[in-house]
Amino acid sequence: MLLDKLTRMKLPFLDRQAELGRLRQALAGPNPVFIVIYGRRRCGKSTLLQQLAREKDCLYVADQQESPLQIHALATQVARHRTHFDAVTYPSWEVVLRSLNQQAPPGSVLFLDEFPYLAQSAPELPSVVQKFLDTTPDRRFSLVVCGSSQRMMQGLVLDASAPLYGRAQEILQVRPLPPGWIRDALGGDAQEAVRAFAVWGGIPRYWELARDCGSLPTAIRNLLMDRDGPLHDEPMRLLLDDQRSAVQSVSILNLIANGCHRISEIAGRLGKPAGNLTRPLTNLIDLGLVRRELPYGENARSTKRTLYQLDDPFLGFYYRFVHPHRSELECGIVKLAEANLKKGFPFHVSMVWEELARQSVPWSNLGGYSWGQAKRWWGTGASGYSLELDVVAESVDKQAVLIGEAKWSDKRDAGMIMRELDRKIRECPLVRGRSVVKALWLRQDQPASSGWMIQTPETTLQLMR
Repeated sequence: MLLDKLTRMKLPFLDRQAELGRLRQALAGPNPVFIVIYGRRRCGKSTLLQQLAREKDCLYVADQQESPLQIHALATQVARHRTHFDAVTYPSWEVVLRSLNQQAPPGSVLFLDEFPYLAQSAPELPSVVQKFLDTTPDRRFSLVVCGSSQRMMQGLVLDASAPLYGRAQEILQVRPLPPGWIRDALGGDAQEAVRAFAVWGGIPRYWELARDCGSLPTAIRNLLMDRDGPLHDEPMRLLLDDQRSAVQSVSILNLIANGCHRISEIAGRLGKPAGNLTRPLTNLIDLGLVRRELPYGENARSTKRTLYQLDDPFLGFYYRFVHPHRSELECGIVKLAEANLKKGFPFHVSMVWEELARQSVPWSNLGGYSWGQAKRWWGTGASGYSLELDVVAESVDKQAVLIGEAKWSDKRDAGMIMRELDRKIRECPLVRGRSVVKALWLRQDQPASSGWMIQTPETTLQLMR
């Protein structure tokens, strides 16, 4: 089988070298393998398959048709290079897989993209694939299934009761790209890259669409605020990939984005007992859309000091600046939404910048130490007053603690921020005799006192590639 020439993305193929290496190694083995790839929509899974597929392989992209039409479409795809393969009507998936096994070149690969669509139209398909894998000792081709419905894909292979449980040699989740790659996609300086990441997050398809629009304001207007924009309804499509109804999830995401971070606050706004929200919040966390935030050093099992944050900049932007103005935008009125955006966007970017600062710490060598995961800390200082720190991390050898602040505003100089952070360090109970490494994440480079580390968008993004 030969892979058809596929339309290439306008963006260059960014990163994913670790994923490609892992998959190529698995496919290069002496025996056929079964591989599962999943991840949220528009993360580049299909492009990854295109990079993997060779001339003798077959890549079939499923859609939402009835099963007989899907089988015929697959046979037609194969027949483009295996003459007359579609001359026969295949009555079932089992028949088409076994017929394909008779004709496929040894060592070839069948890629089934959007596998959940196939399983929806043919619920028996996972069992058919299981039987094919278990009872075909002379298999000639490897099978790779891929899908955007994360919950369905996980259920097919990770649920102990699922037919395909334990069959996959590789299970790969394709995640959003690291922030540092957005400059390669969109160009511009590092500050522009941080602003763009605050809107699009790490989703390469969003980057591609934004690059075609030129400036960031134009991209926001054309892609998100225009009622016919390709991303205007994207969050709903994203949620419906994994849920039958998105009503409760939309409500939760909207409330978190607009300042309700405690489960009691969310429950109060929804008029529901807090216990009723545990499962939907857990589902959103599993999908990578929400994260549970604890103060640095707190134990998740024992603390009640839990906050919920959106874990995706795109959703944060959407529910802060687009969703509240849906009614006006549906009428083509964008002035109110753009006025709200102009007023609130700097604060939104500052929150994303804080999170980028924390994420960059384990990749840095600040003060000559290797660092663990960084978190925010809030609590009571030594003097009894409330205290909050943007960045706190412990060195891998546990000999030092990193204390830092992340500021996006350019109205305050580094000296003022250093003096304020020194005061906080004296108040902080986390230090207690350990070496302290002090760092600032600032929008632009500024002179620093001796012993201080200044991290800029340039240095931070370079670490996160």
